Amino acid sequence: MPTSAQRHFTPALFKFMRDLKANNDREWFNENKHRYIKDLKDPALGFILEFGQHLDRISPHFRADPRGNGGSLFRIYRDVRFAKDKSPYKTFTGIYFKHLAGKDAHTPGFYLNLEPGHNWVGVGIWRPDSPTLKMLREHVAEHPAQWKKAVGNKAFTEKFTVAGDRLKRPPKGYDKDHPMIEVLKMKDFIAVAPLTQRQVTGTDFMKEFSGVCRAGSSLVRFVCEAIKQPF
Repeated sequence: MPTSAQRHFTPALFKFMRDLKANNDREWFNENKHRYIKDLKDPALGFILEFGQHLDRISPHFRADPRGNGGSLFRIYRDVRFAKDKSPYKTFTGIYFKHLAGKDAHTPGFYLNLEPGHNWVGVGIWRPDSPTLKMLREHVAEHPAQWKKAVGNKAFTEKFTVAGDRLKRPPKGYDKDHPMIEVLKMKDFIAVAPLTQRQVTGTDFMKEFSGVCRAGSSLVRFVCEAIKQPF
């Protein structure tokens, strides 16, 4: 198993994804599946396995699942049933360390996106369902100081920017002049921190990624408290 002083990801991962984007079809993928396994899947699973011990020190309530299917590594196959774009494969690598209480990507967690020219860490909860979103908004309205502390502390703001989609109008039950109205309009309670390819392919990436997740954990903690889940 790699140590934190070794590289988990190499430029070959990004070369494979660039080639896949230029040749997004089953014939090409099948001919290059050995590259997918060697340069992307196996390194990602090794990273997930090792990150588990670092994640436990951030919170014991999140899972680093190194299974090849159904674990923290997202499938490379796209669901094209209702999509106009019928390209069969994703051209990014998604790794999600979700809360133990969650069953899908719409649950609190820590996310790593690897993609040529677009590498980043995400924290929080993306596209929560209506009951969960209602709990989040209520918690913001009732505890505005907690929200401001979660996303306004120095460790957080040095790495992260609050992101995601927002409503154009105030959500039902909230006045347009509410002092927290811009937060209450949020549909995603997430924040992102950019990464460079040099960071991702460096020997200290495990340490760097762990530090970024730790810096973003204040938002994840806020989300967990809002939806009555342990952190």
